Amino acid sequence: MASNAPPLTGIRVLEFAGLAPGPFAGMLLADYGASVLRLDRAPIQPSNDQLTRRKTSICVNMKSPSGIALIKKMIPHVDVVIDPFRPGVLEKLGLSPEDVLLKLNSRLIVGRMTGFRRDGKYSMMAGHDINYIAVSGVLSLFGRKGEKPYPPGNVVGDFAGGGAMCFIGILLALLSRDRTGFGQVVEANMVDGSAVLASMPRLGLKTPVWSRERGTNMLDGGAPFYATYETKDGKYMAVGAIEPQFYAALLKGLALKPSDLPGNRDNQADWPKLTQFFTGVFKKKSRSEWEVIFDGTDACCTPVFTNAELEQQGFDQRPAVTLKSTPAYAVQEGDSGRPSAVGQGIGWTGSGWSEKGLKPGTGGEDTLAQWFGWTKGRQYDMENQGIVLKDTVKL
Repeated sequence: MASNAPPLTGIRVLEFAGLAPGPFAGMLLADYGASVLRLDRAPIQPSNDQLTRRKTSICVNMKSPSGIALIKKMIPHVDVVIDPFRPGVLEKLGLSPEDVLLKLNSRLIVGRMTGFRRDGKYSMMAGHDINYIAVSGVLSLFGRKGEKPYPPGNVVGDFAGGGAMCFIGILLALLSRDRTGFGQVVEANMVDGSAVLASMPRLGLKTPVWSRERGTNMLDGGAPFYATYETKDGKYMAVGAIEPQFYAALLKGLALKPSDLPGNRDNQADWPKLTQFFTGVFKKKSRSEWEVIFDGTDACCTPVFTNAELEQQGFDQRPAVTLKSTPAYAVQEGDSGRPSAVGQGIGWTGSGWSEKGLKPGTGGEDTLAQWFGWTKGRQYDMENQGIVLKDTVKL
């Protein structure tokens, strides 16, 4: 292994095909060097999964005993399994992590991703991001004064509180395995993951920062110095001038003196009229004009770019964190990001703004050959569009 190879090089991951959080965890593992093989169900169904960078796929007939036997045959030779299903699905397939998978491979790490907690009254209910962050208490934080809570897309639950937390759990289990020699089950859920992300608001409920009604606190749009403002051309600037020196720089850029203002920034009762005042000021210039004024200053005033604008500008999409000695694979515009040789080399590239997706069954047979030396007709065959273990192969 090259000394500068990504840190997860050599780690083999089986990812059961699922919705956003599971594939996101798998994509992060792949970005940092793991070889990820997605297990799609047969008969083949089109996949809308876009979180497929550097992955390959096989279709497995999971309704066939021979299909399940194939998965069991793979388990002793992989490091991680990602389970994106509701509680009980793996068990119904005969793939219980504790009773089957870990007995086949004591070093295996099974990352289980659910929306609700596995215990409690919601455990067997269907849900989506909005439901998970609702019962976690996080959704109640988002919204304006006197208005209903509004969901911030599906970023907080699905991705930050879900997939990213599952990724962290898998990494922790890999560290533990290095010390103990044993794998384990990692249980992540979006309720607990989202709640942890909201630690500061929860702990700050008795402080001036978060103690008031939503939309009236310092960091949720209530403060005139921590808000977004529309510009003359219908675009927006973001202001985060909390500290006095940054606020002074903001006023300088706006060509204002404290005496020009209709209130005191330190008096919360004055915040609404200050916000209204700044709203009028920002509408006097276009966003690009404000950029010229504030770029390079400490006013904490920046443009609000849309993803379409960033793509047009050729924004450099980078990995989540940079490891100087063992970097992640690069993410660059203009390449599908799928490796031609699984798990080898540095510098896979991929588009941060477009992904062709991963058609079920693409590249997976090459992965089976590289991981296990398997070939069609010898170790496995096709049945109802899915791969199954050959009858002549003994478990």
